[in-house]
Amino acid sequence: MSDAKPKRDYTANQQKIIKRYYDNLDTISLDRLAELVGELYLAEGKKKEKAWQAAIKVMHTLEVPQSRIDNLAQRQDPTLVAELVKELQTKK
Repeated sequence: MSDAKPKRDYTANQQKIIKRYYDNLDTISLDRLAELVGELYLAEGKKKEKAWQAAIKVMHTLEVPQSRIDNLAQRQDPTLVAELVKELQTKK
């Protein structure tokens, strides 16, 4: 038996949906980071840690420089993340 997964055949409609998703991934990621800012302000304990990990992952997706991500993660100030979102939105 082979461990290889069978190749997926997507319909034309599914292919269009997948293409649009990846074409708009930067906008989707930026919106997600904006949503996470609110969670970072309100969350406590483990939820806060989880929200920071999610924010860091989204920042990687948005290709934010690693040094800036490290600085934001170290300081854990949601205000700084909100400023980053504003900055990224103006670049768009």
